[in-house]
Amino acid sequence: MKDSAYFYVALTTLVLVTVTIMAAMNFPFNWVFYVTVLGQVLVVFMVYKVLKDKYSTTKTFEDFYEDHPIGQQEHYR
Repeated sequence: MKDSAYFYVALTTLVLVTVTIMAAMNFPFNWVFYVTVLGQVLVVFMVYKVLKDKYSTTKTFEDFYEDHPIGQQEHYR
């Protein structure tokens, strides 16, 4: 993912965490409602940006997890 996709993921996460904090602190309903709607719109926009991002990799499903490939695990035994 490019930096732009990371920005939208971080922004959406920040807004949705803010909704949780606002609800826990008993903010007025209309504030929580509007920020929730904004968060839902950001989720849709974030998913669109992440899926349309120009990202390619040489990894396949045989590589398992990127941080702990199965191939490396078998070499240690």
